[in-house]
Amino acid sequence: MERGIPLMLCITGPLYNFRGGIKAGALRAARVAYRVLSRRKAAEEGAARLARVLSALDLTALGVGSTLGVGVYVLAGDVAKNYAGPAVVLSFLLAAVASVFAGLCYAEFGARVPKAGSAYVYSYVCVGEFIAFIIGWNLILEYIIGAASVVKALSEYLDSLCGKAMSSFFRDTMPIDTPYLAKYPDIFAFSVIVLFSLALAMGVKESTRFNNFCTGVNLCVVAFVIISGSFKADAKNWRIPAEDVPHTDKKNFGSGGFAPYGFAGIIKGAAVCFYGFIGFDCVATAGEEARRPQKTIPFAVVASLLVVFLAYCGVSSVLTLILPYYLQDEKAPFPHVYDRLGWEWAKYAVSVGAICALCSSLLGAVFPLPRIIYAMASDGLLYKFLGRVSERFQTPLIGTMLAGVFTGTLAMLFELEQLIHMMSIGTLLAYSMVASCVLLLRYEQSASTHRPAAAARLQCSARLFLRQLVNADGLDAPSPLSSLVVSVLVSLYGVWCIIMMSSINQYSDEILAGHAGPIAMFAIGSLLVVATLCAIARQPVSEKKLAFSVPLVPWLPGISILINVYLMLNLDYVTWIRFAVWIAAGLLIYFSYGAWHSAERRRTLEAVHMADLHCDSQTVLLRQNHQHLQHPLHPLHHSLG
Repeated sequence: MERGIPLMLCITGPLYNFRGGIKAGALRAARVAYRVLSRRKAAEEGAARLARVLSALDLTALGVGSTLGVGVYVLAGDVAKNYAGPAVVLSFLLAAVASVFAGLCYAEFGARVPKAGSAYVYSYVCVGEFIAFIIGWNLILEYIIGAASVVKALSEYLDSLCGKAMSSFFRDTMPIDTPYLAKYPDIFAFSVIVLFSLALAMGVKESTRFNNFCTGVNLCVVAFVIISGSFKADAKNWRIPAEDVPHTDKKNFGSGGFAPYGFAGIIKGAAVCFYGFIGFDCVATAGEEARRPQKTIPFAVVASLLVVFLAYCGVSSVLTLILPYYLQDEKAPFPHVYDRLGWEWAKYAVSVGAICALCSSLLGAVFPLPRIIYAMASDGLLYKFLGRVSERFQTPLIGTMLAGVFTGTLAMLFELEQLIHMMSIGTLLAYSMVASCVLLLRYEQSASTHRPAAAARLQCSARLFLRQLVNADGLDAPSPLSSLVVSVLVSLYGVWCIIMMSSINQYSDEILAGHAGPIAMFAIGSLLVVATLCAIARQPVSEKKLAFSVPLVPWLPGISILINVYLMLNLDYVTWIRFAVWIAAGLLIYFSYGAWHSAERRRTLEAVHMADLHCDSQTVLLRQNHQHLQHPLHPLHHSLG
């Protein structure tokens, strides 16, 4: 038996070493991967201090002009007819609340970075490279789909004014019978977006005067619609009996009344209406040019969203009061309503304002796209040729034109509703990530903190983690362990939100009927959501002073994430498939190119190389000094001997 022990040790010893080597290698690989994915960009690099000339009124006008477009001229009729009925007002309200929460998170995100830029720049500086790439990739989707949907809405609006002549011609000559695509290729939309991109590539810039003019015309038209329509409003259209609602084999128009499609229809309508509020983030990203940004940016975000919501609310109310919801035209509701009223002059007056608004929105959607592509290509996360600047036009010519052709192709092949859904899911995910980053950064260990708890190395065990979960030691400054706890809690919070919102989305009728299983799922999800936010609230907050901070952290960002997740889950599965393909393409680009050609990776390698050279030179110098001391003729050699 005694001889067997050494033999057993000889057999199992290498096995233990092998297992230990695998574990150590896996931990080392995980640490290396984390360092790669969390590389941060220096905030001071390329910082350009811009003149603080924008007042609260300027920022509010900027937000209104960028936001008030397709939503007011197309979405109101589409959502009223197909999703919510007269309760489209509540859909716009819910989307506005979600947008306000997201806008405040954007404002704090921008206050952390001492330079102007998009959420991509903010996340690269504050969180890390991988999250920045995902947000930047989603912003590209937002800008591409935004431009495609605006030009598609412009095409359909002009087609309605022409008596469907353009769509009839394309449908007869070039029909498309493929599922999930448009019924015909919209050559007009493709041509318009390519022309806009060509003008942009040649250095043509949108003037502030033109934008302000279009915004003024837009608001005047909205006011005209609300005032003129109120004279023809009939409250009976909000109380249509169920037996008077028509039903066909292809379409079920609900049960009548104020909310003919129920609460689920209001939520699905809100997921689509959310698209109408996209554009306010341009206010939050103008922090370097705003006077007193800690006051003007939050005010402008809330004020612009309030103005846009009032416009949407007024227009949708008038439309559904003039004409029953099931008779609305989802392509061009205003001309259709005025046709029914016999007001030909009003139809064309409103159409002029609609075209001005859509052109302004198209310019606002097209302009940011080459900038984000250029920024990501300059950082090495996208292919370099996309950010190559033309010597003649001083613009990223190739990237701009490729983006324009791709955008035009989407507008040519997809329906407006499909584009809006794609726009919503990309933007909702970007807003959720921004809110999550606000939570992570608010409880992050500050680099300027000199307290022993903050300076200590991370020591984690199950017992220490559980104690920190309730902050049993009463820390008042973030530590490595508390930052880790918040990171884990924020990740779990997203999972709990999906569980809770999925139960509401799929089993809302069963929950209201009192079924035990769906109620238990909803109760568990709700409990986990509240408990996670309570645990986050117990953690010590960073002492870093900001120009603007989101109030009621972690509750307000947490509610923003919750609403965004719910709205995303209400989008159809085909939208999720298209979005998954887009994300998969982005991850393929990042892991095959971006992670290896990142400017931050090159900078890190150069720093390591310089440190190695410094260490090698120090080693050579010490070795030479040692040899010099050991020389027989050196005076110290005899004394040392």
